[in-house]
Amino acid sequence: MEYFDASLSTYFRAWLGWFLLDNYVPTLVCSILYLLIVWLGPKYMKTRQLFSCRRILVVYNLGLTLLSLYMFCELVTGIWEGQYNFFCQGTRSGGEADMKIIRVLWWYYFSKLIEFMDTFFFILRKNNHQITVLHVYHHASMLNIWWFVMNWVPCGHSYFGATLNSFIHVLMYSYYGLSSIPSMRPYLWWKKYITQGQLLQFVLTIIQTSCGVVWPCTFPLGWLYFQIGYMISLIALFTNFYIQTYNKKGVSRRREHQKDHQNGSVAAVNGHTGSFSSMENNVKQRKQRKD
Repeated sequence: MEYFDASLSTYFRAWLGWFLLDNYVPTLVCSILYLLIVWLGPKYMKTRQLFSCRRILVVYNLGLTLLSLYMFCELVTGIWEGQYNFFCQGTRSGGEADMKIIRVLWWYYFSKLIEFMDTFFFILRKNNHQITVLHVYHHASMLNIWWFVMNWVPCGHSYFGATLNSFIHVLMYSYYGLSSIPSMRPYLWWKKYITQGQLLQFVLTIIQTSCGVVWPCTFPLGWLYFQIGYMISLIALFTNFYIQTYNKKGVSRRREHQKDHQNGSVAAVNGHTGSFSSMENNVKQRKQRKD
């Protein structure tokens, strides 16, 4: 990171300063706090009135949609400018384009911290059935993984998964944002396809990462093996989730959940399934506070 940091402008260093990257402790502390809130939050809210959060959700999802779109566009243009190789792209081999990729990937890393709010909104709205093992595993692990990526392999072959994921998040958070508006819900039909897109993303990432193993370059092989393993774990969890959500036995449950669409309470996206509390009880309690 010292090589890259030295090439940053004084203005950029003052503005960003590689926030949170100098030391792993803040990232670890944020992750531990996240897990504590996941554990204690539902217990705290159990005897309290739920929050609607509707207006906040619209702004939150719009913000993440725009951030994801920015990251996707910047990554694509950076890849094009650096003539990145699909099969294997070494670190520090793309010239000025590497710096562009690094700057965008810092935002990608930081967005994983912002996305903790997905879970916090579930807790505030008492959508505890959405807080699944897959959901927590994915959110907690991504922030930590990307801290290490940004400190050891912040460019090169790391670009591919982040680019695909940013595109998927444009679709996902725009869906969340639209579903936060009651009048839009009857027109939203593509949640199932977002989950399919996520699974396709993991498969494509494994294929692209495997190319770096078969045709190696200066990108560390250990990172490639790790990424393949992590993608396999996500495929297994998301496939299990997809089967549980969309098989015939899940039809009645999906109808039951049809009205609960705001921000990630959509079961078909981002691993939100399972049940800690029934939707039936949520509906009965839904004398919501004003935003």
